[in-house]
Amino acid sequence: MSNAVLNQHSRRVTRSDVAREAGTSVAVVSYVINNGPRPVAEATRERVLAAIKKTGYRPNGIARALASGTTRTYGLVVPNISNPFISSMAHALQKEAFTHGQVLLLGDAGDDRQRELELINNLLHRQVDGLLYTSVDRHPYIELIQASGTPFVMLDRVDPALKVSAIRVDEKAAAFQATSHLIEHGYHDIAIICGPREMLNTQDRINGWRDALQQNGLAVNEQWIFSTDYTREGGYQAAEQMLQRKLPRALFATNELQALGCLRALSERSISVPDELAMVCFNGTVESQFNVPSLTTVRQPVSKMAKAAIEMLKNWNDSPNVQEFAFELQIGESCGCLPQRADHSTKLKR
Repeated sequence: MSNAVLNQHSRRVTRSDVAREAGTSVAVVSYVINNGPRPVAEATRERVLAAIKKTGYRPNGIARALASGTTRTYGLVVPNISNPFISSMAHALQKEAFTHGQVLLLGDAGDDRQRELELINNLLHRQVDGLLYTSVDRHPYIELIQASGTPFVMLDRVDPALKVSAIRVDEKAAAFQATSHLIEHGYHDIAIICGPREMLNTQDRINGWRDALQQNGLAVNEQWIFSTDYTREGGYQAAEQMLQRKLPRALFATNELQALGCLRALSERSISVPDELAMVCFNGTVESQFNVPSLTTVRQPVSKMAKAAIEMLKNWNDSPNVQEFAFELQIGESCGCLPQRADHSTKLKR
């Protein structure tokens, strides 16, 4: 048995070991592994492949990446993977990346801005081929990524002046339609549970809610704006604050988790939805359909958005590319519409 075989358990097997076992040069071994750039006689190729199998050699992925200029990996940085909408987007991105031969490395910031920075640095040091990114707050680390020269696509609304590639829906228009749906039911006193006021997407959703009220001649009650985290706990706490005042007739919750937390608080007070308080929410997932009552919610076309984001990275040319997608209002029971079976829910398209 050769020395390469004897030593493979005590040290990493190298291409030199394979070349020694095959009776050829290291260069020829490289040609076989990389399928070029020079042709190798079939008999020699078979000897090299047999030597690779015998020695247990595994190519060094990092070294191959440096040589080829690609790591065949994308990085994904998200605020909190426990958010059902974010996890559904991550799943769609992973699936789409895999179809293109890429591995998706997940970075979960856990709603921590410092951790987000560390994750971005880590992924950049790994020389990922591209980065998909949505930030914890309205100050994403765009300059850091740009300085690295790494292609990247934002998965949320950012300041247009930054001139970066992004995928998004018109969240102001979506909030307008969701609120308008409540108004169509005849509800006039409509509150909103929103995210942190400094976030751009929160501002879009508040403005959409406000415009819908004003365009229908309804008063905007500033005391019915409840700002909180985009979490179940945030929704629960906002509902607790709301219940200390005159109860509105309807509510727009700006994400699914907030809506679920709010429903828990209402249930504890025996307040019926939609009979006493109607509700719609934003960024619903399949969870909205199977909740009781099922939630009327704005849904984003996650699969289409993931496909577009991966295509942007694949065809990167360093020019800003912003793609906006149509949303849909999935009708459930929480708004006062007739009950729908979860697998036959009515959808209103924008």
